[in-house]
Amino acid sequence: MPISPYITGLRAHIGHDLLLLPGASAVVRDDQGRILLLKRSDNGQWSLPAGMIDPGEQPAETVLREIEEETGVIAEIERLAGVAMHAAEYPNGDKCEYLAVWFRCRAVGGQARPDGDESLEVGWFTPDDMPEVSGLTKLRIETTAAPDGPPWFVQPGDVHAELGPRHGL
Repeated sequence: MPISPYITGLRAHIGHDLLLLPGASAVVRDDQGRILLLKRSDNGQWSLPAGMIDPGEQPAETVLREIEEETGVIAEIERLAGVAMHAAEYPNGDKCEYLAVWFRCRAVGGQARPDGDESLEVGWFTPDDMPEVSGLTKLRIETTAAPDGPPWFVQPGDVHAELGPRHGL
């Protein structure tokens, strides 16, 4: 996935040290209840539309922008679905902890297609016939199953393996 100039500038100053970064993602469903997934260009894994929240941008704006950019689908937000920290360490040694906000969305237009940059493939999948996805993606899908469910968050003291190890400061 392309790295934003903002992140590139930060990495120039701190190297591979830990960054705390805000991100937004979406579980987009169509009228048949299928879920929109994309195959990421950076690691070849199936995932949900997601991206970094740009300075001055609200998470809801980010998620709608990312859905359309990565998949060609136009969506509406139905509800806030969850918030959690999750850790990532990349092959080049970069360490990040993401403050992730995710939304339950529904498709209202557009045509599902890969962008050729961040997404290699895009598809609609029933919950029973999905490709292999990460534990974090499964968590996001599960927390958006109910149309009117409450936002999900990690209870104080709880640990969730799918969120990765906490890097700490």
